[in-house]
Amino acid sequence: MESKTRLIKGLATGIVFGFLLQRGGVTDYNVLVGQLLLEDFTVAKIILTAVVVGMLGIHFLSDRGLVELKPKSGSLRRTIPGSLIFGAGFSLLGYCPGTIAGAIGQGSIDALLFGLSGIFAGSFLFAAFYERYDNLIEKNKFKFNTFPELFKINHWLVIVPLSALIIIFLVWIESIGF
Repeated sequence: MESKTRLIKGLATGIVFGFLLQRGGVTDYNVLVGQLLLEDFTVAKIILTAVVVGMLGIHFLSDRGLVELKPKSGSLRRTIPGSLIFGAGFSLLGYCPGTIAGAIGQGSIDALLFGLSGIFAGSFLFAAFYERYDNLIEKNKFKFNTFPELFKINHWLVIVPLSALIIIFLVWIESIGF
């Protein structure tokens, strides 16, 4: 039963996420391309706002014992190929995986035909090569998963200044007309 509840919660979260992406305009191909061309900062505004709200909220909840944070370890052997695959898909189609789903929901044929096939192809390749590749990428993991761990400081000493910098940046890009 717990597994079914998790699936329902995941579906509900995904629907809300997709709705917010669509309402924010980031499922629109032209908005995404405008961000890549540094002409329309709608995507940056939405993502950075979500980062600040999420970062503050999740750590607030964690400090009160309401959620448990489990940062995954990373490595350059994971980050570089993942970044290249993500970047290639984004540059070829003009969508990232989250915006593909939202664009399909609003009826974008390009996202349905090419985006969905890209997601399926990527999922298939990941599943096909996971066992062989996972052993390789498990080597040379980062020793620290977070900046507070790396610098041995309280997480709020990173979160508060970073949030302030993001907010200053958001106010600045808004003030210059982006």
